[in-house]
Amino acid sequence: MVTVGNLMQKEPVTVDAGTSVVEAAKLMKACNVESVLVARQAKIIGILTESDVVKKFVGAEKAPYFVPVEDIMSSPVPGIEERRPLTEAADLMDKHRTLHLGVTKGGALIGMVSVRDFLRPVSIDEF
Repeated sequence: MVTVGNLMQKEPVTVDAGTSVVEAAKLMKACNVESVLVARQAKIIGILTESDVVKKFVGAEKAPYFVPVEDIMSSPVPGIEERRPLTEAADLMDKHRTLHLGVTKGGALIGMVSVRDFLRPVSIDEF
């Protein structure tokens, strides 16, 4: 059985809540990721996704460099334990209408998984 932990991103990109949306988008491009976690005082408070940038920033015609990520981020970040099967993650994503989940172990965030991660090849023996 393929679990969430098998496909998760172990080192998600994080930005401070006061970071501008434009700077966060540049970081997403540079790191080749579709989302960044948003933190305040080392605590994850939300997630900024490509969809958030397009719909809540570009589509809302916000003024660049003056909008902090915390103004348009999605919060809270839905989570799933690393040992749970991918089918459960897909169901949770559908329930929360999101393409990203925080991955936890013992209640602590240890990574991220996105619907795009489901497309990564895995060994047929793991199914």
